[in-house]
Amino acid sequence: MTRRREFGLVLLAAAAFTIALTYPLAFKAGRIGRIDNGDGQFSIWNVAWVARTIVADPLHLFDANIFYPHTGTLAYSESNLGAGVVAAPVYWATRNPYAAHNFAVLVAFMASFIGMYYLVNHLVADPRAAGLAAIAYTFCPFVYARTAHIQLLMIGGLPFVMLAFHRLVDQPTRSRGAALGLAMALQALFCGYYGIFVLLIVAFAVIVAGVAGATWRSSRFGVSLAVGAAVALALVAPVFIPYLRVQRAGFGRTLEAAGSFSANWSAYLTSSSYAHAWLLAYLPRPSESLFPGVVATVFGLSGAWIARARRAELLWLYGGLAVIAAWASFGPRAGLYSALYRAIPLFSWMRAPARFGLIVTFALCVLSGVAFRALFERTRHATAIALSLAVVTAGELATGWPMPDVPPLEPVYGVLSQLPPGPVIEMPFWYLEFMFPRHTYYMLQSTSHWMPLVNGYSDYLPPDFVDHVMTLAPFPSRDSLKLLEPGRVRYAIFHRYWYSDDTWATVTPRMKEFAPYLRRIFAGEGTELYEIVGFPP
Repeated sequence: MTRRREFGLVLLAAAAFTIALTYPLAFKAGRIGRIDNGDGQFSIWNVAWVARTIVADPLHLFDANIFYPHTGTLAYSESNLGAGVVAAPVYWATRNPYAAHNFAVLVAFMASFIGMYYLVNHLVADPRAAGLAAIAYTFCPFVYARTAHIQLLMIGGLPFVMLAFHRLVDQPTRSRGAALGLAMALQALFCGYYGIFVLLIVAFAVIVAGVAGATWRSSRFGVSLAVGAAVALALVAPVFIPYLRVQRAGFGRTLEAAGSFSANWSAYLTSSSYAHAWLLAYLPRPSESLFPGVVATVFGLSGAWIARARRAELLWLYGGLAVIAAWASFGPRAGLYSALYRAIPLFSWMRAPARFGLIVTFALCVLSGVAFRALFERTRHATAIALSLAVVTAGELATGWPMPDVPPLEPVYGVLSQLPPGPVIEMPFWYLEFMFPRHTYYMLQSTSHWMPLVNGYSDYLPPDFVDHVMTLAPFPSRDSLKLLEPGRVRYAIFHRYWYSDDTWATVTPRMKEFAPYLRRIFAGEGTELYEIVGFPP
């Protein structure tokens, strides 16, 4: 089989399984989305912002339209540069943020399938085994549990990085070192968490390769690794600089906070897949969904046993990764994560040790390829068995796709999009901490006009945003107008349906009192749009 034909078949298989196991996403990409929670709304806004701005105004890419008048606000959370670049063609073709985001989701699944296929095929030289491993990895329960977080769907970089590493070990050259660095940088640009993961994985792989094959004594290997490190640093450093500014402003994750986001034993038996959901009734409350699946677990453990005699280096590498990652996933109380946190400064950006469980699934899926290959060597009906296992694996991992239909755009935003640009404040201005994520609704709707928002939500909240919420919550008032005056905030939108009758009864008199400073532009069913035409002396 030629390489071109093989790639065509792999691409076709990746598309077919992705379409089937994310149904109906591919058929309703512009009409559904994870709008049922703040994380999902944030994700759609984020990808759309990058997709738009990377073309329209790349020099101000990190000056996202939230927390006005702050700049550099894209760095207050995961930037999702990779997803935004992938989504850009669809965004500019449709101007539909849901279509753009969902296209990036579909590409993420396909990339994961292709990456795992080529990694396992490189290691075991069996396309059938590689295809089965790709299904088990791409559609693992961890990913299905993270459909509201676009960055956590970007798991395709892990197999591509390890494929580049194994090729480098096979033949150390500068070009292969550069390929490894490129793969690591791309994974970091698609997901910061996984960027840290691949850094740790490659470091561990270098140690294992050195012990198993004495690569440490090879100057060519060392030079090639140095080239890879230089390439990765050159590509990631410019994007990392805005995050350093945020860190200097006070952002960071404490070791104590990580304890709340650590795995427990029941997490490794938890899955939302139809075939596994019945287990949830018998488990203590899980902290995460980390079950690799029955096929991945059984064949992964079998592959580890087989590799013990046939491919010891794979056992040490991927078996070791599984053990270490599982240990780290239990967080500070298990010890390893605490040691890594103190030794590696990048860990101060991380909050959820449980996500190390993805590496456990990754390692088991790679090792499952060894077991699949051994199984096919012993039977005359290998292809038929492989097809049957593909159906079983896909069936085991199938789950519902929780994406509701997107409601029509509120008319007030259509009116706003036609007005001269200016900063906007949306009301109610959610002021209680547990309500802060509700600002993501305004962020998502801003994809229709892209004007700067006083509102915002992210992992990092500017201190003055928190300090000012109680001043802005009763807008319009003398204090709130004075606070908005320096930034010349121009528009205010009121969502009447989110006010209780008692609260709205306090808003009406203030609207009359400050009427000289507000000009009503639009009044619809449940919403009102005003232009702020002046500020009190």
